[in-house]
Amino acid sequence: MSAIIPKYAITADGLLAARVGDLAYIAVPVNDGFRLASGWRLSGPIAVWTEADVFGSEGTVADEAAFRAHVRDVAIHLTQRDALGRKEARMRLSTPWGMSQGATIYAEGVVFHSTASHGGFKLDRARNAGLHPALRIKGGWYEEDGDWARVAVGYPDLFTDRENDMATRTLRDWEPDAWEAVHGDVLTPEESFVRDRERFEREHAQDWVVISAIRSTTQPGFVETVATLGGQRDGSERRTHLVSAEEYSAGRHGFVIDPGRHLPLAA
Repeated sequence: MSAIIPKYAITADGLLAARVGDLAYIAVPVNDGFRLASGWRLSGPIAVWTEADVFGSEGTVADEAAFRAHVRDVAIHLTQRDALGRKEARMRLSTPWGMSQGATIYAEGVVFHSTASHGGFKLDRARNAGLHPALRIKGGWYEEDGDWARVAVGYPDLFTDRENDMATRTLRDWEPDAWEAVHGDVLTPEESFVRDRERFEREHAQDWVVISAIRSTTQPGFVETVATLGGQRDGSERRTHLVSAEEYSAGRHGFVIDPGRHLPLAA
């Protein structure tokens, strides 16, 4: 299997772009670097492309070097994926998300199903039993948003380096108990989104944390907030405060009210 080599050129509207397999990327300037505008199977040479030809987005990068690094990473991923020999098939099968409309066979007993609305992996009995107990889901269905990472971590040889990195990050961030059970290690708040959220909840259990906010129509330049102790949403007592719009940011886990600075709103 030959390696997929990216091809770079300048678009008709003067933007750096790349073709990598069937994928197209255009580096669209934004305030903090370049937006990774993406498309699929664009016709013609790169020189006739324009920003209007691509509708997808894969985030932003800091500079041209980072754009090229992203494209190279995609090229490696596509090369590795081709080498894995996955096969497309049609299977009339009912899934938790509807009837299967297309299937990708990763290996015997490991099949990804697409439906009209969602998708995910189905592991047969032997493959499911082969997963670490902390990764295993009864029935062998693993939805595509998060549970797929359990399959990749359990069978890394069926996935590309890029997919394995994404799976590891997904499991560490959202299923830290499973990751710790598999690896016999403890994740710190810096290593896991959920562990960081748990730290935030412990540290601010007795603080007023905003659960909703709207721009004030009576106090220009301010945001009207509703907060509960620890950010609970279980019908606990609620308090309202004014916060400067320049200061207010929902943040990673929530905005903490400072009663000494943030004015209470009259009931």
